[in-house]
Amino acid sequence: MTIAIGEKLPSATFKEKTADGPVEITTEQLFKGKRVVLFAVPGAFTPTCSLNHLPGYLENRDTILSRGVDDIAVVAVNDWHVMGAWAQSSGGMGKIHYLSDWDGAFTKALGLDVDLSAGGLGVRSKRYSMLVEDGVVKSLNVEDSPGQATVSGAAAMIEQL
Repeated sequence: MTIAIGEKLPSATFKEKTADGPVEITTEQLFKGKRVVLFAVPGAFTPTCSLNHLPGYLENRDTILSRGVDDIAVVAVNDWHVMGAWAQSSGGMGKIHYLSDWDGAFTKALGLDVDLSAGGLGVRSKRYSMLVEDGVVKSLNVEDSPGQATVSGAAAMIEQL
């Protein structure tokens, strides 16, 4: 069952690579008392994710934050080393959180997992974005077509803020 608008996010612990090594960050730490834009990608370094989805959020970071958002995070079912390398190579380190849902537990709890084994990727996250206020989903935008980042892109999110 997919999470819905008005529901509280499930508790989870992510890993994020920092200059000092990996740190754990919980949903409570990230979302409690805050207004956060969270978007998910099927995989770091994949074409649509790296060339379309992520760049929109990095380029529009200041606009998003100026609309009362406290933080921006991207999550993927990748390990923290991959997410850290993606943060470095994209120029986004320290600008947004690159969260590793290494075992897919958060993604599965949201009901937004997808089996991409046929393409050699295993279980990954559907592409989506959401606005979360104090841990509660206020908007949810899930892409219907693979390779698209329109309804979950930064421009669509800005319109919802």
